[in-house]
Amino acid sequence: MTAPARHNLPRPGTGFVGRERDLSDLLRLLDSSRSVTLSGTDGMGKTRLAIRLAEQATVSFPDGVWMVCLADAHTTLEVYARLCVALDVVEEPGQPLSATVTEALRDRRLLLVLDSCEHVAEEVTEVGEALLAACPAVSILLTSEDPIRLTGGTVWRVTPMALPLPARKGPPPDPSGSEAVRLFMDRARTRDPRFSVSRQELETVTELCDMAGGIPLGIEVLGASAPGTGPEALALALRAYLDSPAARPGPGQAVSRIQMLPLVLDFVYGGLSQAEQALLRRLSVFWDWDLELAEQVCSDEILPEPSVLDTLTSLLNRSLITVTGEFEGRVRYRLPDAVRQFAHSRLVAEGEAESFQERLLERMLLLVEDLSRKLESGRAMPWSERESGLRRVIAEYDTLRSLLRWSSDRGATEPGLRLCVSLVAHWVSGQCYSEGAYWMDLLLNAEDSAKAPSRARALVGRAQLARALRDHGRALSLGEEGLRLCREAGDETFVRAALNLLALVEVRERVPDQAAVRVEEALRLSREAGDQWGEAIALSTRAALVSQQGDHPTAGHHYNAALTLLRGIDHRWGVGVILLGHARAAEASGDLLTADRCYREALDTQRLIGSSAEEARCLTGIGRVAHALGYTEQAYDYLSEGLLLSHTAGQRADAARALVAIAQVAFGAGLHEAACRLAGAAVSVRERLGLPGHDAPWPFTNTEGVTRRRHRRLVECWEHGRSLGLSDAVREGEQLAEEGRRPQSYRRSPSRAARPQRRRRPQEGPAPAPESVTPARVLTKRELEVALLVSRGESNPEIARSLFITSATAARHVANINRKMGFHSRTQIAAWVKRHQGSG
Repeated sequence: MTAPARHNLPRPGTGFVGRERDLSDLLRLLDSSRSVTLSGTDGMGKTRLAIRLAEQATVSFPDGVWMVCLADAHTTLEVYARLCVALDVVEEPGQPLSATVTEALRDRRLLLVLDSCEHVAEEVTEVGEALLAACPAVSILLTSEDPIRLTGGTVWRVTPMALPLPARKGPPPDPSGSEAVRLFMDRARTRDPRFSVSRQELETVTELCDMAGGIPLGIEVLGASAPGTGPEALALALRAYLDSPAARPGPGQAVSRIQMLPLVLDFVYGGLSQAEQALLRRLSVFWDWDLELAEQVCSDEILPEPSVLDTLTSLLNRSLITVTGEFEGRVRYRLPDAVRQFAHSRLVAEGEAESFQERLLERMLLLVEDLSRKLESGRAMPWSERESGLRRVIAEYDTLRSLLRWSSDRGATEPGLRLCVSLVAHWVSGQCYSEGAYWMDLLLNAEDSAKAPSRARALVGRAQLARALRDHGRALSLGEEGLRLCREAGDETFVRAALNLLALVEVRERVPDQAAVRVEEALRLSREAGDQWGEAIALSTRAALVSQQGDHPTAGHHYNAALTLLRGIDHRWGVGVILLGHARAAEASGDLLTADRCYREALDTQRLIGSSAEEARCLTGIGRVAHALGYTEQAYDYLSEGLLLSHTAGQRADAARALVAIAQVAFGAGLHEAACRLAGAAVSVRERLGLPGHDAPWPFTNTEGVTRRRHRRLVECWEHGRSLGLSDAVREGEQLAEEGRRPQSYRRSPSRAARPQRRRRPQEGPAPAPESVTPARVLTKRELEVALLVSRGESNPEIARSLFITSATAARHVANINRKMGFHSRTQIAAWVKRHQGSG
């Protein structure tokens, strides 16, 4: 209950006012219903209400509350892709994204907040139904203009804010107590903290809220306008506007309350200066932005660049813009959806839509092409500079998506392909392969794509995504065509990229002769051009090729040469990728010390970069090597942590490898039946992924000296393990690793260890008295190290750094110590350790 809540909820720039009763009822509803849809028109405050509700519900969801904006999504793939980003789930090459997300969430208790679903109601229904059916502990909160009712779910209609209601035969109500008036006053005082009103003006404020239809966004913008004019003058001007022909739908027709927002926005827009109107219109081309982007895209003779800041601040003070956070010290802004739609309609009416969309496209092309050059440049530069470009693209990715769709819809194939080519580096490094393939296919299949100058480069980029997706046949065909067109165009940079790509695929496909020809040409051209990035990639591919042919010393030489080049230019992403390849090759050849060194350095690099899937692979590799070197307890630590991280990231094949490795360690320690059960579960996972299976009781087929009866029992355990789902297998893998860490005298019997365990840990009898037992007697070696550091007052992150483990592993060891000794705090651990210091 005291742990910080896990969430990605945005921090609103203004306070939440009203809706207290709605929040109370919705919290109870979330406890009883697994899906709730907040439905209502634009500007009704659905998103703010959902964020507030999710904030208050975090205690009910130990695996977090995760928000996903779907305002610009159009396909089921895009819905799943946004879920992956929010949940830190990594796409599995060659597997449907839907299956990866579902498996990653199958055993988690969390709340998904899917915002702005009206554009993709059918797709969200499909995704929501699939998740609710497969993930029994997942709940979903949706916001949509139109009701979306999932199976067993509830639709909550978000209504206008309450106004003062006169009581029959009672005194007049106090307007200041109504939520609509409170919201108005809050936004007015946000703009001017000295703003106050008399009793008579409070009645006018109530009338203004009523003229806004009780719609929160309308009330906010009117409240933000009040300090400049005063409530009376504002109400008089709004009444005059609503009575004018411009606001009347037609003779004898009335405007309903929920239709008032566009009129209020039009009224407020009419009161803006020419510069403010121009900026508001032009900002509608963004999904979000910072000041620099607004200055570069929106300025002209009407709106000079030096005036953009003051104009932007004025719109922010009027509640027409919201602050979404910061990126690298720069404030990020966004238009509320209803304001964005209104502003865009004015941009179209002024005939500026196409020109400013093109200006934005031009600016975004410069940004992503700069990223592409930095990530694939052989020029020496600090990694922070490359990483900054990558993170900047992530910050602008919603706007980039909208530009890709705009390019496709408008037939602007060439700029769209240029965007795609430069975004390949982002899609590959961020492991967003399917989404990248979707956009590239959309533009490559356009009618005029054959004439686009960027088509050759785009084919090479699409081949890179096909390789990442393990669609090697397509990677070869697209890469060959791209190589031919790049040669014809004299595009030497992409000729080298295509050759490296094709060589790598041919190594994977075991076509060594052809791969050797490609890699030697790529190496020669890269050296002639002084392209250290291309040379390093060619050297690592050559290393993989000769390693595959059994020449491990030469492979190590080439890997080291590639690493030397990449370290020289401080390209840490490239270093991390090549270190993993070197580590795997060294492990396969039996060079365990080199493998351990490379895995550990790669782990440090991947943690710096933030790649959870690669981090898990490093942890599992270190664990396998530790087992091979005879460090059983260390092997359990790294393997169990790699297993959990792989499972959390949705990497089922990697989780299966970690399960097999844990089983091998346990089998060697005498836990034969439990190990066979875990290995059977791992093989079942592999087969469900379409990967090669094995016969029982793999990998323990060589069991010399085992009786036939005993062998039959191992096969039975192995087959029993095949019935486990991945989540159950991961849980058993954790338990088996914990069992293996215990001193022999504290272990359960082998037959008991092989049985399926419930989620709760079995009781182990009363804990020993702390006075009668020393830490060294009951703790494993690693737990003893952790206990000593706890006694020195170190936190879990500090322990993790000292012992080269993760914070989660440190926390698990602390929990194990508490459980063994019946403690409830770190203070008790520290006192126990200090009491017995010097006694062994």
